[in-house]
Amino acid sequence: MKKRILTGDRPTGPLHLGHYVGSLKQRVELQHTYETYVLIADVQALTDHFEDPEQVSKNVFEVALDYLAVGINPLETAIVVQSAVPEIAELTVFYMNLVTVGRLRQNPTVKTEIKEKGFGKMLPLGFFSYPVSQAADITAFQADCVPVGADQAPMIEQTRDIVKRFNGLYGKTLVEPHILLSKFPRLPGTDGSVKMSKSLRNVINLSDSADVVKKKVTAMYTDPTRLRATDLGHVKGNPVFTYLDAFDFNTELVDDLKKRYRKGMVGDVEVKDRLIEVLNVFLEPIRKRREAYAQNPKKVLHILKEGTERGRMLARDTVSKVKRAMGIDYF
Repeated sequence: MKKRILTGDRPTGPLHLGHYVGSLKQRVELQHTYETYVLIADVQALTDHFEDPEQVSKNVFEVALDYLAVGINPLETAIVVQSAVPEIAELTVFYMNLVTVGRLRQNPTVKTEIKEKGFGKMLPLGFFSYPVSQAADITAFQADCVPVGADQAPMIEQTRDIVKRFNGLYGKTLVEPHILLSKFPRLPGTDGSVKMSKSLRNVINLSDSADVVKKKVTAMYTDPTRLRATDLGHVKGNPVFTYLDAFDFNTELVDDLKKRYRKGMVGDVEVKDRLIEVLNVFLEPIRKRREAYAQNPKKVLHILKEGTERGRMLARDTVSKVKRAMGIDYF
């Protein structure tokens, strides 16, 4: 019997190259060896986009297109819409009794994201407690493993704490998930920031046209200490070379560009031209698959409906077990 994994994204906008390197590529590979559920976490997206639910709703479809375009196979993977699985909300309520406010405040991922979003005293309770909702996501689908980047590891540890607490109180009922750390590095933003982020507008989307990719790469941050093409350049920390390392299969050519860049024998324009070519070759088949699915929205909605129904069957089973363990299965 295959082990089960749960992964997913908040639909706050189109998916980008950072998503692909950090998680999508891994998901496409894992779906062949794991029973895979991919959650479009629209309820969690509403915790900081509650004033614009219509945009979140539109993004559910866009994210589904991105999944299908990169190679998520609906015959192998269930794509599940979070808000259509009310059992997750039910589990969230139960789990809120098993974690303290102090524990949530100490979660480093939550602390970082609260700071990045600048909530201050206007922090929504929904956002503050979303690690509990995430624990409900993971346990609802009885996931054995959760693929995440290192920055998200504290969230999985939070889930493990809740599971241990529940099983300790009511008997072994919930599956305790293990972290499956992504083997792919984080991709920096086009502006040189540590990571790509839609809120920072430093992303290259999987759906971007060839012209848009060219425009974004042309404007990319490189080496701020280098004023002329003949100046000695720095490769480390240079996003253009980080992207080439991630997407250019011609490693010999990339190594040559690095050597010449360090010696002041090649300019930023030539290096960026190579990246533009590489990214557009990589993205073209994704664009074509995405467009084909976009032309058939009924098929995409059917895939979402079918995947959600598969996921909800599992979530119902989990809730049934949880209520039985707690002694509140009255009827």
